[in-house]
Amino acid sequence: MRLLPALALLSLPLVSYAEDRYLIDWDKVGVETVDYLVDLVKIDSSNPPGNETRVAEYLQAALAAEGIESELFALDPDRANLVTRYRGNGSKPPILIMGHTDVVGVQADKWTEPPFEGIRRDGYVWGRGTLDDKDNVAAGLMIILLLNRLDVEMDRDIIFLAESGEEGTPHVGINFMVEKHWDKIAAEYALAEGGGMQEVDGHVHVVGVQTTEKMPRRATLVARGTAGHGSRPRPDNAVAMIAEAVSRAAAWETPVRLNSTTRAYFERMAALNAGDTAFRYANVDDPEHQHAIDEWFRLNDPLHYSSVRTSVVPTIIDAGFRKNVIPSEATAVLDIRMLPGEDVEGFYRDLAAVIDNPAIEIVPEDIYRPAAPPSQIDNEMFQVIEAVSERLYPQSTTLPIMATGATDMSQLRARGTPSYGIGPARTLEEINSRFGAHSDDERVSEESLQEMVRFLWNIVIDIGAAD
Repeated sequence: MRLLPALALLSLPLVSYAEDRYLIDWDKVGVETVDYLVDLVKIDSSNPPGNETRVAEYLQAALAAEGIESELFALDPDRANLVTRYRGNGSKPPILIMGHTDVVGVQADKWTEPPFEGIRRDGYVWGRGTLDDKDNVAAGLMIILLLNRLDVEMDRDIIFLAESGEEGTPHVGINFMVEKHWDKIAAEYALAEGGGMQEVDGHVHVVGVQTTEKMPRRATLVARGTAGHGSRPRPDNAVAMIAEAVSRAAAWETPVRLNSTTRAYFERMAALNAGDTAFRYANVDDPEHQHAIDEWFRLNDPLHYSSVRTSVVPTIIDAGFRKNVIPSEATAVLDIRMLPGEDVEGFYRDLAAVIDNPAIEIVPEDIYRPAAPPSQIDNEMFQVIEAVSERLYPQSTTLPIMATGATDMSQLRARGTPSYGIGPARTLEEINSRFGAHSDDERVSEESLQEMVRFLWNIVIDIGAAD
């Protein structure tokens, strides 16, 4: 009977180093991970106010049920961060796996499915946080549980950080952990959100690994005019001025600019595709074709439209308090995501010129994420990710990508920890659909969540398991 496990292993296809060594029922793991995700979605951790401690306590209980110790660290008692560590022999530095437990708020009446019930339908889990970022939290939890169950001998500690406050209040989360508890999370490399696999015809075509990201540099526009009766038009109507300013800002086609990451990305994407798609990728910054390509991206592919420029998107307008009163002030928020290396002050000067109204004040938001250099692609971690991708997805190409959104990897990179974002497999249509992160119908494929855990497991074992 002792020969049966070995025979079972020999009967498996030689998919990867990790899967040759550890026999795992990935269908069963997928079901368990989905169950964790459903439970996590049911915990409303909308930020504000966050209430991430409820999520941290859930994770702590799941770990404790299998004899795994963890710690909570909280600047605010309602907004705790959880850290657990699977210990290796210490011959190599640790690896950090990270996911954030807060989510953005919702307008529940706009959703097809209730946002905090974790509904499972059509092969998807629906709800706030399914893509941002409770999928990574569930995956990180599952990796620690698997390491513990299989009693894997590791050269490295594997640290799992479930952090609070990523959605705009990092002072309670990653900033607090970096500044006050760095010894608990210090690692040679980190893995978190921000990447993803692109699926074509049922196969993973591209494995996108986030190595850098755009920086949030939001601004509030303030229009000030003369208050008065709604029956008497005024040339300095604050509502009219803010509406015009927002319209001008939204229509502004900021310059196309590639960096080392995005240039390599588009060059490789051009080689992977054919026809019009390949042509667009190959000529994205060609002056002769740029306008037509840019317009196509704007209408059909918001992800790539944003990837080549500093983006300006109006998100909030606040004006007036009565139907018959002209207010003296109106405001609007612009969600500005700057390319790495953007001249911040110069950009705001250009924005003022576009708005072209001295009655509009531009108030930049305080910077809460540091600028940081891109993570390297010539080190052991990226090479392991690339090797795992080649083994699991032979038809794929691994690409470094720049995320259009921001993550808490900025703080880690600024501290000197190369950090890499991964994510579930989705088609380009799904990526650009109404089912994405921060949308009214956020969802993740159950199959892709299982596959993300398998992908992460292979990375962890390949880079960290003892020989």
